[in-house]
Amino acid sequence: MSQLDLTLKKEQNSTFIPMVILTSLFFIFGFVTWLNGPLIPFFKLACELTESQSYFVTFAFYIAYFVMAIPSSFLIEKLGYKNGISVGLLIIAIGALLFYPAAEARTFGLFLVALFVMGTGLAVLQTAANPYVVVIGPRESAAARISVLGIANKLAGFLAPLLLTSLVLSNIGDYSADKIAVMTSVQKETALDALALQLQSPYIYMAVIMLVLAVLVKFSPLPEIDLDDEGQVENLSIFKQIKAAFKHPQLVFGVITLMVYIAAEVLAGDSIGGFGKQLGVYGENGSFYLKLTSFTMTFMVIGYILGITLIPKYVSQVSALKVSGFLGLILVALIVILSPKIMVHLPGIPQLPLIIILVALLGLANALCWPAIWPMALQDLGGYTKIGGAILIMGIIGGAVFPLFYGMIADSINASNVAAGITETAKSGNQLAYLILLPAYLMIVFFAFKGHKYRSW
Repeated sequence: MSQLDLTLKKEQNSTFIPMVILTSLFFIFGFVTWLNGPLIPFFKLACELTESQSYFVTFAFYIAYFVMAIPSSFLIEKLGYKNGISVGLLIIAIGALLFYPAAEARTFGLFLVALFVMGTGLAVLQTAANPYVVVIGPRESAAARISVLGIANKLAGFLAPLLLTSLVLSNIGDYSADKIAVMTSVQKETALDALALQLQSPYIYMAVIMLVLAVLVKFSPLPEIDLDDEGQVENLSIFKQIKAAFKHPQLVFGVITLMVYIAAEVLAGDSIGGFGKQLGVYGENGSFYLKLTSFTMTFMVIGYILGITLIPKYVSQVSALKVSGFLGLILVALIVILSPKIMVHLPGIPQLPLIIILVALLGLANALCWPAIWPMALQDLGGYTKIGGAILIMGIIGGAVFPLFYGMIADSINASNVAAGITETAKSGNQLAYLILLPAYLMIVFFAFKGHKYRSW
């Protein structure tokens, strides 16, 4: 066996155990994250919310990444990566437990607090895990390694809404807005209380699983890594580290690109259920629209499989990002232009408007953005890789802000249509609001072609 073969074998062995552990964790991350999609129409019904108010579900969850990313970096620096992951899992468990009193009181504000706490736990985990997977192997194959994690993440995203709908929300059709409208006030309160209480058991189970995982990770063979390559960064204050990191244009453009990409990913996954419900996609038990998030996740999994297969052997991560950006632009244009009356028939499921399939296909356009942006944005940061990773995590704020804008735009257009009496012929606000994703995909295209190449201002 040649020296090169021995070196490659050693690298594979050194990354195998960390990748197994990280892949398992990313499955859990995905399960927690992608429960938000079916929760949006659920909370809209149970807590009697408007379209824009319901998107505070994503705001409360994703704003935690922005608020807690830098503190997470501090925490990881003090505790180490492995202990930091354990603490993140414990925080998620606390957030899951908060669902119990929130459901008992059926108070939307308490649900939002629980989601913020869970988002905080994930911020700690993401801050630790993403730079980790970039540096444990060759940088040119980082996108492929992140794609492996992405498959686990989005496979969980595929399963999460199906399980939540089947085990917990299967009878949501019994609580439709039309049925609730004809109930007395007492009957309505009783029905909505019973609906909210269905969330208690699954989140208690989730908390127990997170606690067990926290202990397992604590005693796992996951190695520590040292990202302070230059041996001097750790002596700088956090503010000096941030200032120095922002001198790297590839990081700044990477943060902006990550922000708008997350906005596109979250909207594609979390808005499709409400949009499907508006277009009359119900299914036999009245809850099929809650499962539409799984359509988006399916296409994302396909995209990640393509990433593992093609990157870097056949396609560079830069080229993959270019294709992703252009595909997103084309899909958004079609979603906004096409009529919602164009139907497609798929075996075993209700007939669907074509634009719902196109929204789900955004998952394919988004799949390779995360694994491509991370290594491109962190390249050549040296000892600032750790703080760069924390700043990139802050870019996840796009998942908090853009869905709120989407909801507000949709509400505004829908209200205007109703006021003008043209609801049957005009395109809905939910459809037209997808236009906010055009600048997002334009930024992705810019970063793929130019933004990642700059090394000075």
